[in-house]
Amino acid sequence: MNLSRRHFTRSLLAATALACPVAARLGAAPAQRPNIITIVLDDMGYSDIGCFGAEIRTPAIDSLARGGLRFAHFDTKAVCASTRAALLTGRNSHTVNMPDVPDLTGVMGKDPMAAQLFRMPANAQTMAQALKRHGYATWAVGKWHLIPMAELGQGTPRDHWPLQRGFDSFYGFPRGWTDQYRPEIVQGNDYVKRDFAEGYHLSVDLADHAIDLIEHHKGKDRPFYMNLAFGTAHAPLQVPRDFSKPYDAIYAKGWDAIREERFARMKRMGIIPQNTLLPPRAERDRAWSSLSEDEKAVFARYMAVYAGFIEHCDRQIGRVLDALRQSGQMDNTLIVLLTDNGAASEAGQKGEFDGLYKPNTLTPAQQRARIDEIGTGKTQAEYPRPWAYAGTTPLRRYKLWPYSGGTRTPMIVHWPAAHVPDAGAIRRQFVDVVDIAPTLLEAAGTSFDASVDGVAQIPVAGRSFLPVLRNARAAGRQTQYFELRGNRAITDGPWRAIAMHDCGKPYAQDRWQLFNLEQDFSENTDLATRYPAQVERLKALWDSEWQRHVGKPLPQPVAFTCGPRDLFDRAPVSIQGD
Repeated sequence: MNLSRRHFTRSLLAATALACPVAARLGAAPAQRPNIITIVLDDMGYSDIGCFGAEIRTPAIDSLARGGLRFAHFDTKAVCASTRAALLTGRNSHTVNMPDVPDLTGVMGKDPMAAQLFRMPANAQTMAQALKRHGYATWAVGKWHLIPMAELGQGTPRDHWPLQRGFDSFYGFPRGWTDQYRPEIVQGNDYVKRDFAEGYHLSVDLADHAIDLIEHHKGKDRPFYMNLAFGTAHAPLQVPRDFSKPYDAIYAKGWDAIREERFARMKRMGIIPQNTLLPPRAERDRAWSSLSEDEKAVFARYMAVYAGFIEHCDRQIGRVLDALRQSGQMDNTLIVLLTDNGAASEAGQKGEFDGLYKPNTLTPAQQRARIDEIGTGKTQAEYPRPWAYAGTTPLRRYKLWPYSGGTRTPMIVHWPAAHVPDAGAIRRQFVDVVDIAPTLLEAAGTSFDASVDGVAQIPVAGRSFLPVLRNARAAGRQTQYFELRGNRAITDGPWRAIAMHDCGKPYAQDRWQLFNLEQDFSENTDLATRYPAQVERLKALWDSEWQRHVGKPLPQPVAFTCGPRDLFDRAPVSIQGD
């Protein structure tokens, strides 16, 4: 790291200490309280890392799996801001006014919750606030994306920025995505104007900052919590060519072959049951064999850059882990790594070349002529949607959908052997993202406060799965509802029911599908006609869970977030934050 960069970080650390005198006065913390790191990756599917079946090289992440636990049935909210709000608060995203991405502010006026939308309530204590009250240093590094649009500008309120939600410091980017070579950077509550040197990459910068924080904290008498949220692998797909080139030949075989290979590998690894079936490719997703030679060349490069982007980020994670080891803090650090939703589906069948969420007007031949620009700062690339189906192998669909391809992602928990006696094992208990914060707080010897300064806090929906870390037979979550853009799901024990919503029609007319996850991991076989009473039970359960956690009518989605049964062929141009 150059001197100006290190001086920049040291100045931030000094300013943080001055800004947080109350935390500094809390004194020594018991040695057994762990440091906590949540590593949040973006738009990466269920099978997109090595220890979950990918051909993508992720040795650092895989090392966390070998020394910890992989969770095979972990669910998110299928879109990033909703998942991140649930992660930090332990509440369902609707409960804390984050039913979708804040970029939808201003277009959901018919929603009965519109006045509060995308503003997390002050009485929904975050994990950072709870840990800070318990004596932890708290740092946010990387993506935030929990700010209403009206608070993004200079001179606007900062009520929903990280420093106001429990973090001592923030270094990262405020919205859903940013350019990896010329990012929008925030330090604390202010935007930073920087000159980006040749060879700069955001993932490296974020890792540098995380490492500085860890090194500076060495020898301190209180633990820390860091939320380290990389932009990887959200578009734009940008990484030095050295990282993508080794994957060119791998992806020349196409998405159908990669999906089959991952499926077989996941069975061999034991990630998925041997009786799992691979659902057919989505009806409107093209077969690789149907593509022209120009399309095959360009689309393979998109995926090679995506894979290189992930491997590059894994290397930065490895650097952070090395810093923990070298500073003697690894053995007392609890790490949770997750991705926020399934693989990205927004780029449709053509992918995106010059700009995110803009129609790709270039012909395949024109893109092939510029193929070496993919991955550089000259393009804002995103891969075609069928690659997302490979990314979510063996699950149905991808990001934004209520099927498990949208909601289920990898999760790894790493803690020393005293807490995880069977390191390297796979846990199959159902865990939802709302359960992470209660688990980490229990590990820290605390919990969310029922009341803060005399103000009653919103009830917490999550439950600690700490017993699952220590005992492979401990119970996981039983029931969890889901809703995004009018589409619904409910999981109860082995059963999962899903309803795709037809825009403008009454919810009562939605057709529900039914799956038994114990027998059908990938939601391949609809059992609704065979077990109609089970469908009715789950529909009633969805209604009761919605009333319990939300207590307001379910609004109709606005026109451009709704569509036919095969919706989300591409994202609307005006939505730029998924």
